[in-house]
Amino acid sequence: MSEPNYAGNIIVSLASLPDFLRKPILKKRLMEFFSMSPSDKDEVINNALSAGPTIPFDNFARLFKTWLEILSSLSEENRISMFSSYVGAIISNPQKLILFNLDGILEIYFSLSKEQKEIISNSVKKILSSLDENSKRMLYLIIPDRAKREFGI
Repeated sequence: MSEPNYAGNIIVSLASLPDFLRKPILKKRLMEFFSMSPSDKDEVINNALSAGPTIPFDNFARLFKTWLEILSSLSEENRISMFSSYVGAIISNPQKLILFNLDGILEIYFSLSKEQKEIISNSVKKILSSLDENSKRMLYLIIPDRAKREFGI
């Protein structure tokens, strides 16, 4: 029997909230993430990657955009920590990313302000430039061409 996906259930609930509630709750949860143990972080990331494709895309889009907006307002250290956790999980389980609407996710990223996109892009580029060649090749196979151009993969 599998364990309940509590983190995934929280994500689904957050996605359904209006902005004025979603943003402060998500920011609080993000700040809690940075103080978690590495194994707890891995569990949250894996649960989020499992829950994401199950959320209706319009709700997911609102949640993902809010998440990116909050991340762009945090320190670079926190952004690098968060994105590195996701990149590591995706490299370990690339099939989890395949279930997402990657073109839709990229459109959400492009809907951010110029400043927010630049902040996010710079952090992602730092992470990608630090990866070994095998990890870069793995990401290259699953990431849409437009994202490859944007992030220099």
